[in-house]
Amino acid sequence: MEATGRRHIFITGTRGIGKSTLFRQLRSRLDAPQLLTEACPEEGVYLHWQGQSVPIGVYDPALGGKENKMRPVEEGFLTGAQILQTLGQSAAPWVAIDEIGYLETVPYQKALMTLLEQKRVLAVVRKQDLPFLNSLLARQDALVVDPDGGNTGCVIMASGLGKRFGGNKLMESLRGKPMIAWALEAAEGVFQKIVVVTRHESVKAWCDAQGIQTVLHDLPYRSDTVRLGLQALGDVDSCLFLPGDQPFVTKDSLYAMALAAKAHDAIWQLGGAAPVLFPKWTFPELLTLPEGKGGGVLVKKYETFVKSLPPALPWELQDVDTKEDLAQLASGMCCQV
Repeated sequence: MEATGRRHIFITGTRGIGKSTLFRQLRSRLDAPQLLTEACPEEGVYLHWQGQSVPIGVYDPALGGKENKMRPVEEGFLTGAQILQTLGQSAAPWVAIDEIGYLETVPYQKALMTLLEQKRVLAVVRKQDLPFLNSLLARQDALVVDPDGGNTGCVIMASGLGKRFGGNKLMESLRGKPMIAWALEAAEGVFQKIVVVTRHESVKAWCDAQGIQTVLHDLPYRSDTVRLGLQALGDVDSCLFLPGDQPFVTKDSLYAMALAAKAHDAIWQLGGAAPVLFPKWTFPELLTLPEGKGGGVLVKKYETFVKSLPPALPWELQDVDTKEDLAQLASGMCCQV
């Protein structure tokens, strides 16, 4: 967040888009105390905090419309406002709220606005055209993440010849699954489109069996891999190039890069190296890289537009060049996963 210049993170979007999954991922990284809202269909809405369960809405079938048949419970929101005040006085720098909905009364809204001045807040904000919710999403100090509007791509770079390894390393087993599977699992759910670019028939066969888009080629250069991957993704707003031989890059770090890219139109690196996320304005040059060159050409050319995020874990950038590297990763000598 320091790299984005924003103070808060608000996650919004329609139902089933993955808001809660992203919220949990970010909250675990921030280690923030949580105020949870739970809606029980045809019953009520509750705040959960430190073992308390506070009713803030009660089901009322007489209310109009197909949804939102919950009537606010004023007393519950007064208790909720007191909880927010307590969180504002805590030692934790961040507070997590899942979710801010449509029932909030004026005292609760005021307490929440005060909390935004006291703490950094990670929150799920219901996607509904209401003045209070709109005012939150319009704040200049908030990074708003809307998975509905996302159009990001990821190219898994799996075209290496593995000369130092002695052959195709991407199908080598690492803790019970092919090495290529680790990168794909990290990218899944973070990017809307994912493609694997490889010259190995075995990698393509495995990806095909998993329903993963793959480009198989026999071209010699890294520039070819970049071009083919970007072309296969089609129309995307940004693209992450993730080496297939960095198996322990985490989903948390990729989420952080995707979020940072929404806030700043820059070239984003992880730990000053790969993986690298490129914005759309770089695509024409990525498609016409000098023969044998990779995206590093643009990293050097546009140095003032390059930003870096620290990895969530210190060993994420470990790659596999040799069988010894693979053995170390498999044994846990260099990391803990």
